[in-house]
Amino acid sequence: MEQSFLDEMKKTLMEQRNTILESLASQSEDMKGLIKTVDSGDEADVAADVIDRNLLTALGTQDSKRLQQIDNALDRIRQGKYGKCVKCGNEIPQERLKVLPYALMCITCASQEERKNR
Repeated sequence: MEQSFLDEMKKTLMEQRNTILESLASQSEDMKGLIKTVDSGDEADVAADVIDRNLLTALGTQDSKRLQQIDNALDRIRQGKYGKCVKCGNEIPQERLKVLPYALMCITCASQEERKNR
C-alpha cells in the first residue's frame, strides 16, 4: 500500500478520532446538566430527562466503540498491517477504506460475517 494513501488514511482517522472525543466531552457536559435538572424538576421533566440520558448513553456507547475501532486502525498502520483483511489476508480495496477507514475485512469476508451473525 502506498505511503501517501496511508498518510491520507491516518489523517482521516485522526480527524474522526478528534471529532468523537469532542462529542464525548460535550455529551459528558450534557449529562452533568441533565443530572442537575432531575433533582429540581416535576415528573414530566424527570421523564424527559431519563429519555435524554438514555439517548446520550447510547450515543456515547456507539462513539466509544467507533473510537476503539479507529485506535485499532491507527495501530495497524503503525504495525504495517493496515489494509489487510483480518480474515482472509487479502488487500482491502482503497475505495472501501476511504468510506470506512477502520474496516477490518474486505467486502466478501464482511458480508460472510454478517450472514453468519444473523
